[in-house]
Amino acid sequence: MPARRKARKRALDVLYEADLRDLPPSEVLRTYVDRIEKPRPDHMDYAESLVEGVAKNLDRIDELIASYAEGWTIDRMPVVDRNLARIAVYELLYVPEIDDPVAITEAVELAKQMSTDDSPRFLNGILGRIAEFATR
Repeated sequence: MPARRKARKRALDVLYEADLRDLPPSEVLRTYVDRIEKPRPDHMDYAESLVEGVAKNLDRIDELIASYAEGWTIDRMPVVDRNLARIAVYELLYVPEIDDPVAITEAVELAKQMSTDDSPRFLNGILGRIAEFATR
């Protein structure tokens, strides 16, 4: 698994736990990092930046997801899908070195591994529409 995908998977783990336990992502991140075996994997820096970036911009990210998720509210989305979308939208809007198609593809690939059969198509549609909005 490429390093950035590992980082996205770790960020998903933290955001998923924070979402389920209704805790601040920064708090969950701290305990998550403490549990990681030493030496710390190189990809953890990017994972931490994803979690912190999503947490810092959560209102804007959720607003976009909600407005482009036709027929779905944020709360109705599966927790995995919601947090994969958050990571991808953060990358689309705030991480210029990640190309839009890469951010979308990575979310879709993780959804194939970790969510429902419908999730990859669902995420691809939402993220594609948000990417179009972001490039205007």
